[in-house]
Amino acid sequence: MTVKLSSANLANLPAKVAGPKYDRAKLKAGIVHFGVGNFHRSHQAVYLDDLFNSGVGHDWALVGAGVFEGEKIGRGKLQEQDWLTTVVEQDDGHMSARVTGAMVDFLTPGDAAGIIARLADPAIKIVSLTITEGGYFIDPASGKFNPAHPDIVADAQPGATPKTVFGIILAGLMRRRADGVVPFTVMSCDNIPHNGHVTSDGVIGLARLIDEELAGWVGDKVAFPNAMVDRITPATTDRERKILADDFGLEDNWPVFCEPFKQWVLEDHFTAGRPALEKVGVQFVKDVSPYELMKIRILNGGHATIAYPAGLMDIHFVHEAMQEPLVRGFLDKLEHDEIIPTVPPVPDTVLEDYYQLIEKRFSNPKIGDTVRRLCLDGSNRQPKFIIPTIADRLKTGKGVAGLALESALWCRYCFGTTDSGAVIEPNDPSWDRLQATAKAAKDAPAAWLAMEDIYGDVGHATAFVEAFSHALGILWADGARATLTRYLAGKL
Repeated sequence: MTVKLSSANLANLPAKVAGPKYDRAKLKAGIVHFGVGNFHRSHQAVYLDDLFNSGVGHDWALVGAGVFEGEKIGRGKLQEQDWLTTVVEQDDGHMSARVTGAMVDFLTPGDAAGIIARLADPAIKIVSLTITEGGYFIDPASGKFNPAHPDIVADAQPGATPKTVFGIILAGLMRRRADGVVPFTVMSCDNIPHNGHVTSDGVIGLARLIDEELAGWVGDKVAFPNAMVDRITPATTDRERKILADDFGLEDNWPVFCEPFKQWVLEDHFTAGRPALEKVGVQFVKDVSPYELMKIRILNGGHATIAYPAGLMDIHFVHEAMQEPLVRGFLDKLEHDEIIPTVPPVPDTVLEDYYQLIEKRFSNPKIGDTVRRLCLDGSNRQPKFIIPTIADRLKTGKGVAGLALESALWCRYCFGTTDSGAVIEPNDPSWDRLQATAKAAKDAPAAWLAMEDIYGDVGHATAFVEAFSHALGILWADGARATLTRYLAGKL
């Protein structure tokens, strides 16, 4: 017998499932969040739920928002259960479930007028974002906001109804400015270097297309704190729904499964106040950069390192990739030889301890994270997680054999078949372009590096071009297993 998740059933949750310790009817909205996906619900929403459970912060409840038609599906699933989410933490020997109740509403995705009206409400003091790396209109090669993107240009037209997240945020800020209301803080929770600065560039860049004075006002009056966020959270499938029903007796349309570990390092820069998240483990710092660089290079770069060889070997789950000695060995050697040496010291952190923690987290057999998820969207992820490390190595005259092999593995993956000949289904917004380029690179490796918007100057560096071309040639001649074997033996 299972219990269906809803507000009415909170008093009747199965014995093994914890519920909110606060009265949700007394919560007041203080945050509008764009991008209500699994990561947000396992991270920011959990921290807020912890805070509310402690008896404080009840005027900082979440209101969901979105700009894409497809987000209506998730909204519908959550609406059926009164915006509640079950969060299941899993690792080897541990599994626990809790129902979080920090969300009190979810505005209709794409309803610009409705969302802007909510953003204008003085009770809303923070607008937060998890819109993925690809949602920021960044030119990959320069890392800068691209004001020429057609969607941004459209939002800047006089009288336009905004369709981008930046357009809607800016419209909300303009409404508050006209009403004499203090601007909300814009808080990115995405895995992007200097995510606060990147978000600021987007909002101010759009404002500049409309009115230079408006851009100056946003720059002077609106806070965009940088943050480092971390929790491995795979997509929800029927597998997760079944585990929740079978092991805990609870039915949830859209549960979230994640690892027990979570981290949030945040700059303490807010225009209209903030919840007391330091009470529940958020680290407030003056400068998040050292933590951010460590995480992006060691963890996100590590994910990229294991993703593509595992994909070419037809390995399904991430923990299975870590059980393959060649993949685990590639991660260990590349991290220690080329990635970790580019990471400056981090306050109160031993980098080797951090790496060991990452290795343990990747090996978690319970989480069900897939290799395909790690391989997703390389055209947006590689320029943020791998290519800057290559650039730093090249600047100091250091070797890039392992990083070149990682890039070659990505290229080989984008060809669209594994080493066994299995077809790789499209796995990137630019898949058609990547596949065509990977096919050209089979005989002319430099074609891959000629993607200026992805590789920039790195694609012209002789040392990298030679190392990449060599690695790709061996991958095509001998396959991923033999190539990794050579690399680990120092014979690549």
